[in-house]
Amino acid sequence: MPAKYCITKPDLSYMNQPAEQNSVVSLNSFYAKKGKYLLDFVASLLLILIFSPLMLIIAVLIKLSSRGPVFFSHKRVGINNRLFVIHKFRSLHIDTPSYSEKPDSTDDVRITSIGKWIRKTSLDELPQLFNVIKGEMSLVGPRPEMPFLAEEYEEWENQRHLVRPGMTGLWQLSPRRRGTIREGIPVDLEYIDNLSLWNDFKILLRTFKVFWDDNTY
Repeated sequence: MPAKYCITKPDLSYMNQPAEQNSVVSLNSFYAKKGKYLLDFVASLLLILIFSPLMLIIAVLIKLSSRGPVFFSHKRVGINNRLFVIHKFRSLHIDTPSYSEKPDSTDDVRITSIGKWIRKTSLDELPQLFNVIKGEMSLVGPRPEMPFLAEEYEEWENQRHLVRPGMTGLWQLSPRRRGTIREGIPVDLEYIDNLSLWNDFKILLRTFKVFWDDNTY
């Protein structure tokens, strides 16, 4: 296993190989089959307890600042291509199309006043902890794709659905995160090839570091 992640120039040699020949041996480990979900469940439960007062405050602020529901719920593609409903705190006005282009700035007029804050701090993602509890997502993994985009995947690209999608992941921490999910598939497959408790731990540490660096003045 490499000492460092290669997030800028991933090995793309497996793209030309049949899906069943790709190096996904790590998926047969105890951690991949049992340990990862156990860790996700315990950690998410603790995080929900810790952040529940903050989530309540955010919910109240959303209701007071704009009309519409507190949560934004949408279908995504999960492990083994099973559909599930992802949950986030609503940061956009309710008249924004569900499948419109994702805003890339907090100055976008489609974003509510509270939405600008929760998007900047990534607090809009907190409700996904309940998706993790249900086993639909993981703390670490590829970002969940929208169904109509996943339908266009080639066979090698579809391998990103061999694991549960994550709240954070290797691609989310890479320079490619500003692009589309599909552009980051090689990084997702690299993550799957090296799936382990230690790598997940490092990604979580890096996530907290990025959050702190981006939101501390």
